[in-house]
Amino acid sequence: MQHKNTLAPFLYVFITFLKLGLTSFGGPVAHIGYFRKQLVEKQKWVSESEFAQLVAICQVLPGPASSQLGFALGLLRASWLGGISAFIAFTLPSVCLLIGFVWLLPHIPESISQSMIHGLTLVALVVVADAIIGMSKKMCVDAATICIALLSLTILIVFNQSYAQILTILFAGVVGFYFCKPTQIQIGQTFKLQYGKKLSAILLIVFFGLLSLCFIPSLKQDLILLFQIFYKTGALVFGGGHVVLPLLENELVATELISQQTFISGYGASQAMPGPMFSFAAYLGLAMPEQTPSIMNALFAVLFIFLPGFLLVAAALPFWNTLSNHPNATKIMTGINAAVIGLLAATFYDPIITHAIVSWFDILIGLIGLVLLNYFKRSVLEIVGFCVLASMGFALI
Repeated sequence: MQHKNTLAPFLYVFITFLKLGLTSFGGPVAHIGYFRKQLVEKQKWVSESEFAQLVAICQVLPGPASSQLGFALGLLRASWLGGISAFIAFTLPSVCLLIGFVWLLPHIPESISQSMIHGLTLVALVVVADAIIGMSKKMCVDAATICIALLSLTILIVFNQSYAQILTILFAGVVGFYFCKPTQIQIGQTFKLQYGKKLSAILLIVFFGLLSLCFIPSLKQDLILLFQIFYKTGALVFGGGHVVLPLLENELVATELISQQTFISGYGASQAMPGPMFSFAAYLGLAMPEQTPSIMNALFAVLFIFLPGFLLVAAALPFWNTLSNHPNATKIMTGINAAVIGLLAATFYDPIITHAIVSWFDILIGLIGLVLLNYFKRSVLEIVGFCVLASMGFALI
């Protein structure tokens, strides 16, 4: 049952994702937890199984996985305007806050800023733990799916690389085909789209056409340079978030467009922002030579780095629908859904637990936050306030 509202569908999507963009701390895997809590549990936009399928699609495609997931959810909810609204609303707060934070950070005492940032990592700890608990109840229901989830967790901890995520999800689909029962997904269940494979083919042509332009020697001027750097990065990065760091560093620092110190400072500030890590592009756009107005640099850098991922996920959905109509697809998708649980659990361990838990007090904050979120049904914004204030209070003691 979906929540009733009197707004136009795309405005409803915009407001929903604006709230998420203001409160979704902790990086791409944490964002999956936020999306699930709000859009699967509370608002029932998609089922648990459909959500897991979208997560799997976004994990195997290049680009920012959580932003692609948000774009896909908006697209399914309110067509193209919904997808665009989801992107703008989810990204805009982090872009604005990042610019403001970079200006403000030098004026904040280091002890306070560090405890605030640490409190935000504890929010991610709580939200991802809640997502793993909730999704595993639906996706890991028998020996086969439990084994797939545990095997995926083990592989991803041992081989902590972006390619391992893709190979693990594909491997889980094969294992699911042979060993899983088709009980998780109804045969013929498809996403409701207002376009088909013809438009998908056009989107793929546009994606590869724009990518080819990135390898043509440019005049190193204005939007041409911005486009080539950020579109190529968004099109070639697998794993999102932290994986984009070496690619951008190679494009900007190695070519002496910005300094190493400027790059590292901006990346550090972006860690504390809600919303997508790819918003780091806004800071880099500001830091590049001002051949065009700096704010325009920031906005275009953000647009170019997100565009290829959105083209790919929109192109993939109709083909996924065809796959889901195949009788054996239900078993494949059941295996993939179980692997997604392993993926979340692996990321929960590293980098979330390894960075968030530095004392017994962090464990206590995390447990209280999880009880508040899961048992007392408090809002994520309240969890953010609790974790940040608790972290700052402990730092002052």
